[in-house]
Amino acid sequence: MHEVVQVRLREAGKIAYFATGRLRFKVGDYVIVEQDRGLEYGQIISEAENTLNTKGERPLRKIIRKTNPWDYRQIEKNRKKSREIIRTCERKIAEHRLPMKLVEAEYSFDRSKIIFYFTAEGRIDFRNLVRDLANIFKARIELKQIGVRDEARLMGGYGPCGKELCCVKFLKDFEPVTIRMAKDQNLPLNPTKISGLCGRLMCCLSYENQTYRDLIKGLPRIGHEIKTEKGKGKVVALNPLKRTAMVEIESGKRIEVKFGD
Repeated sequence: MHEVVQVRLREAGKIAYFATGRLRFKVGDYVIVEQDRGLEYGQIISEAENTLNTKGERPLRKIIRKTNPWDYRQIEKNRKKSREIIRTCERKIAEHRLPMKLVEAEYSFDRSKIIFYFTAEGRIDFRNLVRDLANIFKARIELKQIGVRDEARLMGGYGPCGKELCCVKFLKDFEPVTIRMAKDQNLPLNPTKISGLCGRLMCCLSYENQTYRDLIKGLPRIGHEIKTEKGKGKVVALNPLKRTAMVEIESGKRIEVKFGD
């Protein structure tokens, strides 16, 4: 039996389970963890839970310690150094005439590896680029092709709601988002109104959708006729959060009708 927590590696890396090794952590703590080829840093994003590692499963990596002042200085040095390696990589991409856009680069905590994130229309043969970068930086080089949502997560920013992007703040994985969800939430089907910084449908449409589906239960459908205190009328709009319906009665006047929980 192991006590494990979920850790998001680096700034926007993958999420994985790590054994706590009887150490105590809180959600939000930054920690140093074991990785295949050295040490890495990350942030704890879940409460501790117990799990049984079954036969055949890969042994769990361990959390080494909470980050200390020296670790923070090292992380900050790596961030500053990453700006230099981005410029070098962009220059090499231009030399090799590769149709790719470099988005971000980051060192592993111990500087044994550098990860370059890029976007491209299709598959890219970057073997020569990797060879050049390895010779320059004397480190293991990893190039990761990412999508527009991952790009938004890496770059960060604020959504139309005025808050930090959900994919940066708390979302663990990207879930499918459909236009049907926008319809269920009675939102205008205007791409500029329901799209995020990445240009895709906003992630909140997905994780808020079940709440709207629950709230809409018991409400009449748009277009249906219902009886009100002021006579019969047709439902023209719904507000699931307030659990009200806008009804146009026979006189042409519109009234708001409240429904119970």
